[in-house]
Amino acid sequence: MNALSKEMRLLAKSWTNSVEWPKRLEWLEISGIRGWTGQRVEFAFPITAICGENGMGKSTVLQAAVSSYRSKSGAETYFASQFFPDTAWEKIKDASIKYSVREGTHVTEGRVRKPTSRWLGNRDRRMRTVRYLDLRRTQPFVAQRGYQKLVKNGVSEAGSSAFEGTTVARLSSILGRTYSVAKRSWTNVDHKLMMSVLQDQNAAYSGFHQGAGEVTVAELLTLDFPEHSLVAIDEVETSLHPRAQRRLIRDLAEVARLRHVQVLLTTHSPYIVEELPPEARLYVAGGSAGRSVIRGISADFALTKMDEDAHPEGEIFVEDAEGERLVREALVIEDEDLARRVQIVKAGASSVVKALGIMVKKKSFPRPCAAIVDGDVGAADGCIVLPGGDAPERVVFAGLKQIGFPDVAMAVGRSHSELVDALENAMTLPDHHDWLQSAGDTVLLGKMELWNAMVRVWLKKCVPAADRAQLVQAIQDTLQLP
Repeated sequence: MNALSKEMRLLAKSWTNSVEWPKRLEWLEISGIRGWTGQRVEFAFPITAICGENGMGKSTVLQAAVSSYRSKSGAETYFASQFFPDTAWEKIKDASIKYSVREGTHVTEGRVRKPTSRWLGNRDRRMRTVRYLDLRRTQPFVAQRGYQKLVKNGVSEAGSSAFEGTTVARLSSILGRTYSVAKRSWTNVDHKLMMSVLQDQNAAYSGFHQGAGEVTVAELLTLDFPEHSLVAIDEVETSLHPRAQRRLIRDLAEVARLRHVQVLLTTHSPYIVEELPPEARLYVAGGSAGRSVIRGISADFALTKMDEDAHPEGEIFVEDAEGERLVREALVIEDEDLARRVQIVKAGASSVVKALGIMVKKKSFPRPCAAIVDGDVGAADGCIVLPGGDAPERVVFAGLKQIGFPDVAMAVGRSHSELVDALENAMTLPDHHDWLQSAGDTVLLGKMELWNAMVRVWLKKCVPAADRAQLVQAIQDTLQLP
């Protein structure tokens, strides 16, 4: 995982202080709504990203969250009936949104529910200011109701409210352009129809002529996020290129830290996921066995599960790149045809792979899948365990050291003696995750180039053929590809 940004590290440190964060939505359990059957969704970080394929219920989580509070101002209060109405095609009944909210040291559990025809429990909700930004914010002005009358002759600006200097600077930073002026304007036609106006080094231009990303970010920055509020944003990355997505999530982290705001967002973007720590990443999956919520997924896992370019016949979930290369090389040696037919996905921490293993056992995925944990994790329900009884780095380094690291230097084009010295020196470091980087830096090699060579030699010279075949056979038995 990439190193967290400064903004995210500071936010994580602040989150541990319950005095600074007196209001927190801790979890939700949604039942009887859009395929949810009581699964718990936990929010363990001030910014939580919910990802998954379309139709899995990500927006439902946001709508359930904002329906769990009431505000002092009726205009700012959301109700479950707004988001989950009865229609000509469906009737909502036996539905509930159960929640746990923390206020200082006091925890309150409650629920809003619809046993038959009415939603109950709204008056019992705790108070908190809530902001919900759905996809309507991304509509171009020309498509929004009423704005067409602003493009007629005779319309003039009647007034404006300029962005503060810090807000203009934030806008410039997120979009990577220099703006000298940003403001919200209204006209002599209708003072309620607000229009963003930006000025760069060339000219001033309104939202009618701004790019979609400019409109999205400018409108977002005009919103007031009061202290201790809950903010829910649907598809936060919409209309933004990857660098702008990263800058936006870092800006949100800074706002969240300074104002102690809790942010829930949905996304299809691996760039957004990568900016967050594992505890802030949720993946909503669905299958024949029902819906599941997986915490701590990697950005690679999120992208793989939402993109089918590779069209594999099966998938194998592992913890990290080291495990991925080890499994791939074992497959190439024992069953090259299978290696071509599957995709190996770096899913994240062992807890994530173990959760996926349970889903594999329940046959929750639409295609054949297998989950493989590192040897130091041990037996886990639904999972295959890598050989060696320890972390792959420790097993491979130790096994090759016993036989003098043969053939590795030749494979990577380095001096045998210098490479052996680098590998043995790396093994003195207390954290085995640092060994490859240390040895690679010493002999001017990328760590994965070195690891590939080491794994190939280890599999052929240190692992008995029967053990290698047993690992691949376990994968074959789990996948059961035709």
